[in-house]
Amino acid sequence: MTPTGADVTRPNPIDFSLYLISDRQALPKGRDLLTVVEQALLGGADAVQLRDKDLPASERLALARQLRTLTRRYRARLLINGSVDIALAAEADGVHLGASSQPVAEARRLLGPKRLIGYSAHSPKELALVADQGVDFVTFSPVFFTPSKATYGPPQGLQRLADACSVSPVPVFALGGIDLSRVAAIRQAGAQGIAVISAILASTEPRVAAQALNAALAEN
Repeated sequence: MTPTGADVTRPNPIDFSLYLISDRQALPKGRDLLTVVEQALLGGADAVQLRDKDLPASERLALARQLRTLTRRYRARLLINGSVDIALAAEADGVHLGASSQPVAEARRLLGPKRLIGYSAHSPKELALVADQGVDFVTFSPVFFTPSKATYGPPQGLQRLADACSVSPVPVFALGGIDLSRVAAIRQAGAQGIAVISAILASTEPRVAAQALNAALAEN
């Protein structure tokens, strides 16, 4: 299935569908982030976003470099949330921006044309505003309720996701409350893929969770 918003002629075609966002707080007690991320990569996650913005810059850079080693090993993408400097220093594939980040045009100037820029959109209007500014893809959230996105208002729902996908010139990833039972409907709405946190990180078997999500994406 080719999502409505996908455009394979874009300079940086998006070649992933299972986008894992890091959050150390979502891990079961005693679990190490790098170990869980590697299990997710083994299970088929093909892109990782380093979020964890609470870390000091030096620790975040060290973690980014460790994740770069892992993602290269499994031929997955690595994006850094909100920091062009760390993305460049860690040789990441790009950055993920939002309304509070630096402007897309400035990030593009610093990153050059080949690195990826993702963007967190929380309404169809916001998506439309950034789609022509040089982003390569967007996450659209919250599609379903999730505590981590509660401050952005009520869930968008599948119809608004479908509306966003139908008009977006860049691939759209559904984010917020995503679990295995919702993947088929998300793909039917036209999304390129899913962005997840707890669906993998909170699982007692992250590799199995990633495999199941990856298989569901491939089937729809």
